[in-house]
Amino acid sequence: MAKADTRVLTAHVPLPLAERLDQVAERLERSRGWVIKQALSSWIALQKERDRLTGEALADVDAGRVIDHQAVQAWAERLDSDKPLPVPH
Repeated sequence: MAKADTRVLTAHVPLPLAERLDQVAERLERSRGWVIKQALSSWIALQKERDRLTGEALADVDAGRVIDHQAVQAWAERLDSDKPLPVPH
């Protein structure tokens, strides 16, 4: 199996976070680097999904598919009441 191209990255990490990282790596019986790669991959995937959802939301706004702020506020204020309003559309 060919070794994947890699690059060493350096980051200053607060001590409490570094200690938690070491604890997780030890518990999983994995290296610190492995845990960091997993965490970074997950964070990047999350950002990609956030960007996708933001793009969809902006497209909805551009297309005029929006809900009136007052309607949402009235709905939210009645969530804990005996007679909540239907979800605004």
